[in-house]
Amino acid sequence: MEKTVADFRAAVEQRDVAALDDLFADDIRLYSPVTFTPFEGKRMVLGLFGVLMRTFDDLRYIGRYEGAAETADGEEAPSVVLPFRATVGGKQIHGIDLLHFDDGGRIKEFTVMVRPRSAVHALGEAVLAGLVADGLVPAAG
Repeated sequence: MEKTVADFRAAVEQRDVAALDDLFADDIRLYSPVTFTPFEGKRMVLGLFGVLMRTFDDLRYIGRYEGAAETADGEEAPSVVLPFRATVGGKQIHGIDLLHFDDGGRIKEFTVMVRPRSAVHALGEAVLAGLVADGLVPAAG
């Protein structure tokens, strides 16, 4: 888990989506602050990270908290919380990434929480536009 967290931070800070592939479980789920339904599966989550890495400016992790927490499936798993700061569309974002790990040390569940609400709105619009542009979701009709 220790190596996974270090490799994850480095990949995100260096905007290297390919480096995330080995860190994610095949059935990873990502819970976003801008959609109710999680992003599921490695292909979709990697695609989302490609969009996020283009969307966030000045993303930097500012701490780390480690322990265990319950996943959406109700199971307790080793977990790490990574607080971060970034800018999206000129709006400052404060947030956390909550990572849950499987028995092999890969990330199996990922929850992102951000504030303030105006930043959530800006993030949601930018991510949706990126997902549509990359063909990961259909354009709203």
